[in-house]
Amino acid sequence: MPAKFRFFVTCARGTEGALRREIAAMRIAGAKGDFGGVWFEGPIEMGMRVCLRARVAVRVLMQLAEFEANDAAALYAGARAVAWRDWLTAKSTLSVHGAVRDTPALTHSGFAALKVKDAVVDVLRDAYGARPDVDTKAPDVGIVVHIAAGKAGVFLDLAGEALHRRGYRVAMVEAPLKETLAAAVLALGGARADLPFVDPMAGSGTLAIEHALAARGIAPGLRRRFGFERWPTLPPEALADFGRMRAEAEDAAIAAQRTPLQPIVCADVSPEALAAARQNASAAGVDDALTFERADVTALQRRWPAGTVVTNPPYGERLKPESLGALYRGMARAFARLGGWRVVVLSGSPQWTREMRQKPQISHKLFNGPLEVRLLCYDVR
Repeated sequence: MPAKFRFFVTCARGTEGALRREIAAMRIAGAKGDFGGVWFEGPIEMGMRVCLRARVAVRVLMQLAEFEANDAAALYAGARAVAWRDWLTAKSTLSVHGAVRDTPALTHSGFAALKVKDAVVDVLRDAYGARPDVDTKAPDVGIVVHIAAGKAGVFLDLAGEALHRRGYRVAMVEAPLKETLAAAVLALGGARADLPFVDPMAGSGTLAIEHALAARGIAPGLRRRFGFERWPTLPPEALADFGRMRAEAEDAAIAAQRTPLQPIVCADVSPEALAAARQNASAAGVDDALTFERADVTALQRRWPAGTVVTNPPYGERLKPESLGALYRGMARAFARLGGWRVVVLSGSPQWTREMRQKPQISHKLFNGPLEVRLLCYDVR
């Protein structure tokens, strides 16, 4: 096994800058932003650390090979040359996911994934006389192939399930915000741990929970398992290193419970949403840090001299335009009462900016799934 690998950490579009700063804060030097993620180099333990501690990352991919792949034959040959016996046995289960662009002879991601799967299986059959099974839902080893302009990169997925699955979302509401995007909204919006925090349209509580986890320094991956923990050939010393990382994070989380926080208010007009938020906060271990209130966003008042409001209001996918306009006008009037506060809105409708009638200090393009949205930050006068 090489001493150093090249990693590509993926994230939602528009959050690359937040992810690069987060990786740099982990004392990982030389991180470079790219479309949809961040590159860095280091030992496998660095990739494990990012899985455990990154709040904005979606997946951590470790590159095994890069080669020319202008057609199916070249893709198969390049994939077959990878040292797969370093990572799998004949008893392992595997899955392969592909992405293809700008390669005329390879236009279907599923076909590309199939060719790489064939190469892996053939290598292991030749070595062991038996082939591993494919498991698309919960494989021991997840393989990813990216092909762009005739060049293929082959990666192992350290995360397994996407990293937004923290393990605390036990109750859902309609159109929930992914945990990783919520963390990016907080980071890019400048939500401060030393000031009160309010989400007046909290839904299942994701923004408030992510704020509490960050304020206490609790590792977001502490309550889940990762794909690399199932790799059959991972060196024992690497797993031991990760065990120490997790133990340190658990000790820090226990110590953080004694740390007093500024008020964190999780409010919503729906009792069902508040019940879901309570369950999720309890599963995340931060329910003691949150105050749950049933309230209408339009009744929001300035209870502290300064603080941060962060919210993800409806975009108009289900509300009629006149209903959306009335909601936005009421929100704008409520926010105007918050002199000295920062207001951060994840807006999916241009109608919001017309109703707010104040130019945002920050306007940043993000994507909530396929929807293009705007992160808008206002320092209320």
